[in-house]
Amino acid sequence: MFDLGRSILASAERSPSALAIVDGDLRLTYAEWLDRIRRLVGAFDRFGLRPGDRIATALQNSWEMATIHWACQLAGIAVVPLNWRVKADELDYCLPNAEVRALFFQDVSAEATARSPVAQALPRVAVGSDAAGGTHRFAALLDAAPAPAVPRATDDHVSLFLYTSGTTGKPKGVPRRHRAERAAAVAHVAQNCYRRGERTLGVMPLYHTMGVRSLLAMALVDGTFVCLPRFDTARALELIATERLTCLYLVPTLYHDLLADPGFPATDVSSVRKLGFAGASMTDGLLKRLDAAFRPELFVNHYGSSEIYTFTLDQNAPAKPGSAGKAALNQRIRVVRLGSYDSGDVAAAGEEGQIIADLSGDEAFEGYWKRPDADAKALHAGWYFTGDIGFFDGDGDLFVTGRVDDMIITGGENVSPVEIESVLSLHAGVLEVAIAGLPDERWGQRVVAFIKREPGVEAADLDAHCRTSGLANFKRPREYVFLDEIPKSPVGKILRRKLQAGEYQLEHSPTTL
Repeated sequence: MFDLGRSILASAERSPSALAIVDGDLRLTYAEWLDRIRRLVGAFDRFGLRPGDRIATALQNSWEMATIHWACQLAGIAVVPLNWRVKADELDYCLPNAEVRALFFQDVSAEATARSPVAQALPRVAVGSDAAGGTHRFAALLDAAPAPAVPRATDDHVSLFLYTSGTTGKPKGVPRRHRAERAAAVAHVAQNCYRRGERTLGVMPLYHTMGVRSLLAMALVDGTFVCLPRFDTARALELIATERLTCLYLVPTLYHDLLADPGFPATDVSSVRKLGFAGASMTDGLLKRLDAAFRPELFVNHYGSSEIYTFTLDQNAPAKPGSAGKAALNQRIRVVRLGSYDSGDVAAAGEEGQIIADLSGDEAFEGYWKRPDADAKALHAGWYFTGDIGFFDGDGDLFVTGRVDDMIITGGENVSPVEIESVLSLHAGVLEVAIAGLPDERWGQRVVAFIKREPGVEAADLDAHCRTSGLANFKRPREYVFLDEIPKSPVGKILRRKLQAGEYQLEHSPTTL
């Protein structure tokens, strides 16, 4: 199998004059980009970095970040991309944990870098003119003579370390080899029906599996990666129109924000023919609105994780709202009974259980980095236990209904937050919704709906909607809390733990039925 260094060489040899990356006014062809990539590999040589070493980044999506990623692939160095919002204590944990030898940072991560004793002991490359406190400047590194256009990795080398966001405890390192990364990128191309010369919005962060997949996939099809350092709806709409983007791959929250922007109706989005989403479930209401707004030829629901890129996918998401589809090209999926760690203890059709994935798949990781405790919890007899709950319907399509830790148990009944969120999302006055279980003396937990609403919508309106929706009575929210914003992670996942802990800003006092 090709390693990823060979992959970027192949793209530049095949289509040297094709537009590879756009970042503001910067536009580079594959030949021009490869020259910068090779110069950065030459700088790595001056640092004394060798195949198998690791460097870390705390950068927003930019041509520099994308160039670092590809230079690492060519050099056989593993990149450890960290959230640009990283805190000093997180650097102090992740940098030694991943055995990092250099850190690349920018203005938004400069303070954390300065406050981290571990970072201060490393070579620190400042990216951009506004970043202070580096031992080197990124622009100067590109003055190096370009390294030979020869890949130094094999498909067995580690390509990158992704750190999963720890809801409890420290984040877990997920080392991913070149062969798994390339297999995931090839599958992404196939499953999204990408053609040569696609153009995508590079806004999903390159510390997240979705962002990395977009970057790699565009190179495999000689396409264009259009950088957007942080999500801004007006700028995103401008790029869609001016760069004639052909495909979008985003989390549902970002799609919601695009449609909510006042400028959306006047924006020419006709070039976008393929939509894909992942990272969280999409509500029925948002699915319908997006389908009507874009009229895409392909609308993909991709379900996966950092550990195993693809579990399942549905290439016609609006046709069966909520369905995550069937197992993808490189995967086998089962649903086992809750509480069981036996891959043969399969739940019946329609019965909720824990979703598990075959670790023999080409896209799979091999275990967490230095975390035997996490391996013991998630890896069992060749299967990865995802911690997600779902069921297969009568057609064999998978429905993901929540996390094991998110399941609400009220009066002895299991209630999935996702099901209730989908029902409430269909009310015209609901802009966003999140469901969580809060402690209740009588029921154990009560179902609470956290709502971002249109003016004039009241709790009684939403309760009436639930009563007529077919939702079982015990699943109806017993309380509605109206918020200005629903707390989410940097990649748009609802942070239910913050809702349960009361870490949110009320629009006004909660209304109880």
